[in-house]
Amino acid sequence: MQIKKGIPVSPGIAIADALVIDAHDKPVLRRTVLPNRVAAEVDRLKKAIAQSINEIGDLRKQTAAALGEKMADIFSVHARLLADKSLVDQLIQAVQTERVTAEYAVYSTLQAQAQSLLQSDNEYLRERARDFRDVERRVLSHLTGGQDVGLATLDRPAIIFAHDLTPSQTAALDKSRIVALATDAGGRTSHTAILAHALGIPAIVGLEDITSRVNTGDTVIIDGNRGQVVIEPDAAVLMDFRQQQRRQASFVQTLGELRDLPAVTKDGHKIALYANIEFPSEIMAAVENGATAVGLYRTEFQFLASDHEPSEEEQYEQFVEAIRRLKGKPLTIRTLDLGADKISDSLETVKPHAEPNPFLGCRSIRLCLQNLNLFKTQLRAILRASAEGPVRIMFPLISHVMELRQARMILADVREDLDDAGLAYDNKIPVGMMVEVPSAALQAKTFAREVDFFSIGTNDLIQYTVAVDRSNERIASLYSAAHPAVLTLIREVIKAAKRTDIEVSLCGEMASQPEYTILLLGLGLRSFSITPPAIPEIKKIIRSVKLSDCVKVAKKVSTFDSDREVLNYLRDQVSKVIPEVFDGRSIGN
Repeated sequence: MQIKKGIPVSPGIAIADALVIDAHDKPVLRRTVLPNRVAAEVDRLKKAIAQSINEIGDLRKQTAAALGEKMADIFSVHARLLADKSLVDQLIQAVQTERVTAEYAVYSTLQAQAQSLLQSDNEYLRERARDFRDVERRVLSHLTGGQDVGLATLDRPAIIFAHDLTPSQTAALDKSRIVALATDAGGRTSHTAILAHALGIPAIVGLEDITSRVNTGDTVIIDGNRGQVVIEPDAAVLMDFRQQQRRQASFVQTLGELRDLPAVTKDGHKIALYANIEFPSEIMAAVENGATAVGLYRTEFQFLASDHEPSEEEQYEQFVEAIRRLKGKPLTIRTLDLGADKISDSLETVKPHAEPNPFLGCRSIRLCLQNLNLFKTQLRAILRASAEGPVRIMFPLISHVMELRQARMILADVREDLDDAGLAYDNKIPVGMMVEVPSAALQAKTFAREVDFFSIGTNDLIQYTVAVDRSNERIASLYSAAHPAVLTLIREVIKAAKRTDIEVSLCGEMASQPEYTILLLGLGLRSFSITPPAIPEIKKIIRSVKLSDCVKVAKKVSTFDSDREVLNYLRDQVSKVIPEVFDGRSIGN
């Protein structure tokens, strides 16, 4: 029996036979062609590109039907790459000037592009290198008539192991038979992570050499809660994990029964459960899981998924679609949260800017305040959409009072423009802000007098408070929501909101993690904005506790001086209420 640890990106336990896919690139040898064959070689290249674009279009439609628009949008990126005139010209020029085969032109050019992205310090850019490699494989397959091996329809449930899974490979897999995924490479934003979430199956990435340790046919356990792969487990371990699986399955079934029940504590306190979304298409799943509103609509993903800067009308239409899907439930729209850490080639009105430290640079509200046309266009779209149903506006990464006041002044200007144009909008639209930097948390009392609501963004608040890049796996252990300093800031923000009588919610990953639910209730939080799949589990905990007991837990936590103490205590408290929540998550310690 072997145990290998990686990065858990989708929770759950799976037990099945392994299917190892060879996803390594195979080198293409440099071969030249005679001068009188160059034109024919260019024709072969153009034909392969056209075939690839058509194939990608079909694949996009199939993926949208099976996994939704979000996953399918990956293939839109691939189609745009192959339709990029500058890239196509570069490939043709390589054939014409170097007199190499079309295969080598494709291989050498796209490999160079991918390698360049892999050298970036930006995790998002490093992940995009896989798009170039996927496109490269596709065009080469049309030039050579080859096909990927190991992607045929499975005849039994299997756990897929690969060096890395490209979008094309994931789309070709038999989703009905895949019970888990594991890869050598990849991070929390990899395509494997996206696919696993879409399928709702356990997944672990960043395992380094798992494909050399596992053979097709091996019995394997994937523990997506702790990021463990157990290869050829002995009888005792296998029995233990099978028991965990049964308990988890029973627990999940009980969670489904909670959908239409209110989130109310045992002593009668109502708690609001909102959803975090990126596209309107996610709203149905959010409502089905029990969301009573959308607490965070990340508008930047419309830009990231588009090949051009979305116009006012395009943004308006997407906002209206979301409002109509919610059928009267409120929609909280966060204004554009882009910067050098989230690259969008679609931004036509913003000059490209490379920054040595994008997390401390021109991003989010700072980017918008320096690009007023971009900002006003989005605000106009949001205000116009507010005439269709309940909408709230939220500004991200506010660190100074003057930033908030300037943003509100621009919003007032846009309102005047709409008044002059005779366009309808909600003139009482609530305006709030994200609290995600220590300066905003420490000045929460001041900010609370200037907004209608707070939303605590713990993902950024943690990294700014403890000085840890949340995407850096080397120091991942230092990134903790349980750090006493982080908890102190959250407590003060909630207190400031309560004193000023404004709503405060928490929309970071911390709100979706069950170990923190009792603590957050005890700190005074009454609104959670979380990922849709996590809503039933959080609701189960809320309905199983008394608020008076949660307050006692919060007071006890305030006496601890390390995140380890905090986490151990909180997990113990949740386990006392619902043992199934952490069933098996401590295996292997």
